[in-house]
Amino acid sequence: MLTPVRTPGGRAGLTRLGCLAAVLSTVGLLPWLSGRDPALTVLRARSAEQEATAEALAAIRADLGLDAGPLSLLGSWASGLLRGDLGTSWVSGTDVLPSVVAGLQVSLSLMGAALGVALLVTCALVAPVLVRGRGSGGAFAAMLAAVPEFLLATVALLVCGVWLGWLPTAGWQGPVYLVLPALALGVPAGGLLGRLVADALPAVLEERWVELWRGAGVHKARISAAALRRVLPPLVPQFGMVAVGLTGGAVAVETVFAVPGIGRMALGAAKSQDLPLLQGAVLALLTLGLLTGALAALVRRRLLGPALREAGLTLPAARPVRAHPAVPVALGAVLLTCIGWGLLRDPYTVNTTARLRAPSWSHPLGTDGLGRDVLARLGHGAASTVGTAAAVCLIGLLLALALGFLPSVASGASDIANALPPVIAGILVAAVVGPGTGGAALAVAVISWPALSAHAAALVQEVRASTFLTAQRAIGATPWWILTRHVLPSVAAPVTRHALLRLPGIALALASLGFLGLGAQPPAPEWGLMLDESRAYVERAPWAALAPAVALALLAALAVSAGAYAEGGATRAASVRGRFALAFAFAARRSRKEALQ
Repeated sequence: MLTPVRTPGGRAGLTRLGCLAAVLSTVGLLPWLSGRDPALTVLRARSAEQEATAEALAAIRADLGLDAGPLSLLGSWASGLLRGDLGTSWVSGTDVLPSVVAGLQVSLSLMGAALGVALLVTCALVAPVLVRGRGSGGAFAAMLAAVPEFLLATVALLVCGVWLGWLPTAGWQGPVYLVLPALALGVPAGGLLGRLVADALPAVLEERWVELWRGAGVHKARISAAALRRVLPPLVPQFGMVAVGLTGGAVAVETVFAVPGIGRMALGAAKSQDLPLLQGAVLALLTLGLLTGALAALVRRRLLGPALREAGLTLPAARPVRAHPAVPVALGAVLLTCIGWGLLRDPYTVNTTARLRAPSWSHPLGTDGLGRDVLARLGHGAASTVGTAAAVCLIGLLLALALGFLPSVASGASDIANALPPVIAGILVAAVVGPGTGGAALAVAVISWPALSAHAAALVQEVRASTFLTAQRAIGATPWWILTRHVLPSVAAPVTRHALLRLPGIALALASLGFLGLGAQPPAPEWGLMLDESRAYVERAPWAALAPAVALALLAALAVSAGAYAEGGATRAASVRGRFALAFAFAARRSRKEALQ
């Protein structure tokens, strides 16, 4: 009797299908999870002036079939999906499929333009490393990655659209409307990708083969291309995840520029509880995420070739480039001084006679639209913003390291979680626990681990296929010894630094939920709320927006510069262990040969 063999790819496919069904089912239960009457919400979305009488609500329930219950609605939607029918919008009464296709086309166009900007920024950050042959501390790239997208969008709109009149400020009527949204999305993404690539290049450029190629007179451009090919395989999943994030995670930017994309459509459908439209938009985003993840995996396998399955890989010994010790000390001192000084002041006192005042001795960072002290709000908001982001980052790191050793589960679930925009996750969590800092943290934690997990899984796969593990097995090392002394240190160090690099991004995700009303609620002194509240008067009082934005940038630079020191100790220890392991392996091999002779 033959027993069917379940391959890792089959397990990953089942995981993807299970996660997809779970997310869509949760979305289908949104009106009942929120505790609000869906008939009343739909009535308000259809006509804000119509009186919510019992007869009007009963007519809507009968029209939409709400009396049949959520399971009946889910079943009918699923049966229609099998026929290629996404249903009819509860609000507009039009077919959902054309609306979803139109929104997806807009978002894909914006994604392509933003990805082009991100690649240009990445090349600009990587080029100096290839020219000099050594890396840098990466603080500038980290600061770029920490720029709030919606703040960058607002500044670009004011400067290029309003003051200079170079580009349109809203709408979607031609390629010229792509420029400002693409810049707002592409610059932070390019900072993240450029930092990851530039961080991996120095160790490769110090490998023996580079020295031999240079001695043989190989052109520098060819060496650079080979070095990039060497470092890209573990990072290819990150490029795919950034591309998906640019599609579904651009809700704030689409809101600022009134872009009719799929993310903004999903947000509007969730607020009006237009269930068929929301399910169609989420299904499109998740399908896009799955396709992008599969494409990234295919590209990575093509880059690695037969080395992945023949244990022919030799991993570069990571050599994190560390800035001068004074850099993290100075950055930490500046942040702690501002936070400590702000904690001594009252962040809630409203003084309408001191609205939008410029920085002075009495208000070192100025005042906001209600006359509240910006420095006080910055200091008191650090605990909720930085503390919550650090906790979410730690949870994501631990989960990623655990799932990195389960690639079939990680690849299946991470594609779904990455394709789910933070806003949709925030809406689903807020429907259950209500809007607030805790709900926003839970929503970001649900979707923050895929990039780290993909990085960890790629590194685990390559470490297991490397030649030095063969040497370890040859000298009789146990699997537990190999795991704890070689595989885990080799994976944990770069993934930890990646997590530190994403710390400001997690803070930005929390800020974006606050910006959309799904995170911390007024009058909380949270950095995201400060950015949101300052948007209306950023032209008159830019200091109110610059204070939290600069704080996030300093946090990013501090995380990267401090992370290099944390990684350095682990990588040096792993390198020493690896050299001893290879030496013992070669000695054991020589002894066996002599015994046979």
